[in-house]
Amino acid sequence: MASAETAAEHERILREIESTDTNCIGPTLRSVYDGQEHGLFMDKLEGRIRNHDREIEKMCNHHFQGFVDSITELLKVRGEAQKLKVQKEKMRLLTSMDELRQCRLQQRNIATTIDKLTHCLPGTNIRYYPALRTLEQLEESCLPQAGSYRFCGIMSENIPRLRTHIRDVSMSDLKDFLESIRKHSDKIGETAMKQVYPGKSHCLLIQKQSELHFILNSLILTQVFRMCVCFTQAHAFFFVVEDHILHATQGLVNRAYVEELWELALSKTIAALRTHSSYCTDPDLILDLKNLIVLFADTLQGYGFPVNQLFDMLLEMRDQYGEILLKKWNQSFRQILDQDNYSPIPVASREEYQRIAGQFPFQDPELDKMPFPKKLPFSEFVPKVYSQLKEFIYACLKYSEDLHLSSTEIDDMIRKSTNVLLTRTLSHCLQYAIKKKNVGLAELVQIIINTTHLEQSCHYLEEFISNITNVPPDTINATKLYGTSTFKDARHAAEEEIYTNLNQKIDQFLQLADYDWAAAQGGGQASDYLSDLIAFLCSTFAVFTHLPGKVAQTACMSACKHLSTSLLQLLLEADVRQVSMGALQQFNVDVKECEKFARAGPVPGFQGDTLLLAFIDLRQLLDLFTQWDWSTYLADYGRPTCKYLRVNPHTALALLEKMKDTSRKNNMFAPFRKNERDKQKLIDTVVKQLRSLIATNQA
Repeated sequence: MASAETAAEHERILREIESTDTNCIGPTLRSVYDGQEHGLFMDKLEGRIRNHDREIEKMCNHHFQGFVDSITELLKVRGEAQKLKVQKEKMRLLTSMDELRQCRLQQRNIATTIDKLTHCLPGTNIRYYPALRTLEQLEESCLPQAGSYRFCGIMSENIPRLRTHIRDVSMSDLKDFLESIRKHSDKIGETAMKQVYPGKSHCLLIQKQSELHFILNSLILTQVFRMCVCFTQAHAFFFVVEDHILHATQGLVNRAYVEELWELALSKTIAALRTHSSYCTDPDLILDLKNLIVLFADTLQGYGFPVNQLFDMLLEMRDQYGEILLKKWNQSFRQILDQDNYSPIPVASREEYQRIAGQFPFQDPELDKMPFPKKLPFSEFVPKVYSQLKEFIYACLKYSEDLHLSSTEIDDMIRKSTNVLLTRTLSHCLQYAIKKKNVGLAELVQIIINTTHLEQSCHYLEEFISNITNVPPDTINATKLYGTSTFKDARHAAEEEIYTNLNQKIDQFLQLADYDWAAAQGGGQASDYLSDLIAFLCSTFAVFTHLPGKVAQTACMSACKHLSTSLLQLLLEADVRQVSMGALQQFNVDVKECEKFARAGPVPGFQGDTLLLAFIDLRQLLDLFTQWDWSTYLADYGRPTCKYLRVNPHTALALLEKMKDTSRKNNMFAPFRKNERDKQKLIDTVVKQLRSLIATNQA
């Protein structure tokens, strides 16, 4: 019984070994070693292995012939493929040999043609000269020796006529030759220029003549450009021919003659180019003219003519080119600033965010963490202005190319031009945007934020210029960009405009003040105009949270000081001749509302009650009158610890005079009431003491 169970168990283990993955066979083998019949299991395992080996052998024998046939077919295919490859190489070789045969045939034909033309040239060159020499020999030697034959006389008579005919024919051929040279002079000049720049497309300028008619604003400029093209080509042709004659002949021209002609032509060329280029107002046209002049100069320099004056003139034209660029970019900046909405840029997706980041170098880790949609702190004119600055730098670089300048010189020229763009053009445009009448506080706040980001991007412009000129920004004597000062000045101007604008808004609210200066008793609530003013200030300073801290604090302190000063002037203005205690109490309620606003901290960053100091003059003045604490004021006046240190005696006297007048007017029976009489006497006494105090201080 035990052996049958053991056999069944071994059979089960063998099936598991055959069907189980090798990674999971561990537990199965462990069960074998845990049993008692190891040897019996190994015998069954050997038997099972022999059975599988026999099955494998049968299968291999069954498929062996098919395998052999497949290998045989594969060898046949490889042979055919090798034949196809060789055949393809043969076809390619035959094609190349045929092309080589055609090329050598053309070379042989060209060589034969050149040889035949060479043999023909002497005949054409001396066609007229031998005839004249023959006539001369006949006339001077042969005919006199022949005697006085009739044919000799006839020949002597015809020699002058033949000589005249030869002269006319040769002159006609010469005129035809010169006319042909004149007709094709521009082609000769163009060919000479192409030889100087075989790999460049400078000569495409000639093809642009017809296109410029649609590009330029004036037909005159098109004609100027066409004139300059023809002018430079004709001069190139002339001096190429002169140089060839100088080196190919003897005695016809000499070096001094050619140099004298070149100096004369060069002076006239430069004068003409200066005159006609001064009419140009398009930077692209100036750039084309510059490229044409460079091509002309390099061509003539290749023939040994000095062209330094031409390159000096190109440097002069660079200043004109720079001024034209500044005018063009001034219009671009004005348009950008006029069309801007002065609101933070909304960004709805990652793609849109990356698009703006590609236009302007902006990094804000905190903003990156925020989910979409979100807003960038600056408005559209920041990336647009930055892109225009880069376009201007590219335009400056285009003119500096091919002028044979060093990288340092090009870098210096670009930086100086960019500085002029920043300090003059862009600065004026920003000032124009700040000073516009319809610019409000929100727009001014956005301008400050925008200029702050543009200022921070200036070092990226430095790197941009260095990358395109290959001159490190830390090179000794390298020109630095003035963008930081430009944007800082614009920001300060916007800040000052904010202070002015804010004060004007406060004045507009104060114009709505309507106090009853003769009121018998003050109200318990602040005046409507003042409540509206405080609400406006709260909403305004809420927008200032995006501004730098000092700007917001300065604006808030400036507004509070202006409000305090304006309220005091309102109280003391000449039109207000009488002020009752009730009116003063209402005025005091309004000042307390202002102090409440200051104490609430509308702008963070103030220490303690610093903002309350803006109203301290008003507070001490109103406390003095509402508490009628004249004894303390007069006794402590002039001491550093005086309770009413900020109350000026002139101010106190002016207000007291107004209260004295209203006391007399509103109390017609005051002389008959003891309290009123005592109060009037007290006012008179205080008035006298204040006047005495003022007189003493003035002395």
